[in-house]
Amino acid sequence: MARSSFVALRAALFCYWLLATGYQLMNFLAGDIGGTKTRLATVEVTGTQVRIEREADYPSRDYAKFADLLGEFLADVEPSLSPNSDGTTSHSTKPASGQVAGYLPLAGERDAVSLREYHFNHAAFGVAGPVRGRVVQTTNLPWRIDADALQRQFGFAHCTLLNDLEATAYGLPALGADDLLTLQAGAPDASGNVAVIAAGTGLGEAGLFWDGQCHHPFATEGGHASFSPGDELEMSLLRYLQQRHQHISWERVVSGTGLLSLHEFLCLYHRVAVPQWLTEEMRNGDAAAAIASAALSGRDKICIKTLDWFVRLYGAEAGNLALKMMSKGGLYLGGGIAPKILPLLQDGAFLDAFLNKGRMCPLLEAMPVRVILNDRAALFGAALRAAQLANNPKNLG
Repeated sequence: MARSSFVALRAALFCYWLLATGYQLMNFLAGDIGGTKTRLATVEVTGTQVRIEREADYPSRDYAKFADLLGEFLADVEPSLSPNSDGTTSHSTKPASGQVAGYLPLAGERDAVSLREYHFNHAAFGVAGPVRGRVVQTTNLPWRIDADALQRQFGFAHCTLLNDLEATAYGLPALGADDLLTLQAGAPDASGNVAVIAAGTGLGEAGLFWDGQCHHPFATEGGHASFSPGDELEMSLLRYLQQRHQHISWERVVSGTGLLSLHEFLCLYHRVAVPQWLTEEMRNGDAAAAIASAALSGRDKICIKTLDWFVRLYGAEAGNLALKMMSKGGLYLGGGIAPKILPLLQDGAFLDAFLNKGRMCPLLEAMPVRVILNDRAALFGAALRAAQLANNPKNLG
């Protein structure tokens, strides 16, 4: 890959990080809260490096509220002060080897447990939804998450909420070259603003403002901007979706639920019935994943058409975002879908749609475009943001 522009970006992000935090080892509670899955972890932060000590994934929709899920995680975690003896990352809530401190609370005690016993007073959570003050009403879940309420309930010295894509933007300094795949190298001297787009349960978008020396992440809700058809087929899709939704956003077509809508529309458009085997796979598991799997394996023509179309739409909206952000420093694809469809992202259709902006094509050709392969980028970002704020109490709000 063209490493120079990524190294420059990482250095600029680290510049801001170093000014904000210093270079200390600290422990935090971090989370990545999505519409489908929530991942929580206790982490150790040293500079821009994040080491996961304890981690657990939860199906978000199984919980009536986030506090219930968080309480379960804390009840199951017995923290340690030192890394695993073999240097590996723990991916369960079981204690790692090493010195153990604190205590394991009983289920009835979990709501009152003090995080001071756990040696991490600060918590930060990336949440799929707009952050208003210190509260988030999640977009694809019936959760209202209040940072102040979490502080009171769980005894945090401070709790921070970020938009999930903002968290991904904060997490970029923790990524290495092996965590990225380059779709377009861009100009060797590329620098400037950066854009992040991520299709998953929904469609998230964020940016990093370049002030001439450092990057500053910020959230947007650009995925909810109005979908703009580019041809007659997409006009037909828009009319079809307008019969089902009051507002048709880009998230309605570029997301896991969007993939389902595209497939349903194409079946009707081509007057083709869904095969019984596919119906069963969609019913018994992740429906969007079943469609993608059938497309990637070549088992169903409509699934192939669906995923090809999805990739083109993804590229079109990524190009829209890149222009609006003037992301001369590059565009990053995050989220859970992109790493699973790499062959299609690499075959040219994504970039063709990304670059199809008329007179602005040369500008877009100069922008690096990379896929984030590490699905912990948002978790890392939440941890790094918690560390920033812990080292700068004046910024706590």
